[in-house]
Amino acid sequence: MFRRSIPLLGMAVLLSLTACAGKGDRPKGDLAASKVTTIGVNSYLWRATLDTLSFMPLVQTDSNGGVIVTDWYANPQAPGERVKFTVTILDQDLRADAVRVAGLREVNRNGQWVTAPVTAATTQKLEDLILTRARDLRRSSIAG
Repeated sequence: MFRRSIPLLGMAVLLSLTACAGKGDRPKGDLAASKVTTIGVNSYLWRATLDTLSFMPLVQTDSNGGVIVTDWYANPQAPGERVKFTVTILDQDLRADAVRVAGLREVNRNGQWVTAPVTAATTQKLEDLILTRARDLRRSSIAG
């Protein structure tokens, strides 16, 4: 039940979303700016992506390359449509432009799955949810 509420919770958090600072704005010694040695990408973005997509089945995860691919997911409230996402983490720093989401959407037309457009707002919202979660993880690690 909790995992399905993540998108709804994320929408509420999205309203209070603030932009990530640019590279030049970070103080020296900032944890988010440190290079990650255990995996190939920023660990906050990686964990945040896994958390955000936890309600969807995963097909592929590559922590060195920073790629997470979900399987098709049909919302129980809209069984005639399904979505699939690929999230790519592009940097070792926690930055707004370090995560990219690409989505596929299909709708059921007379028993056949037909490709339908994914709005840019949908992928942007998912990116924002991931960034918000990553910032929360970072704040928790600094405070703890």
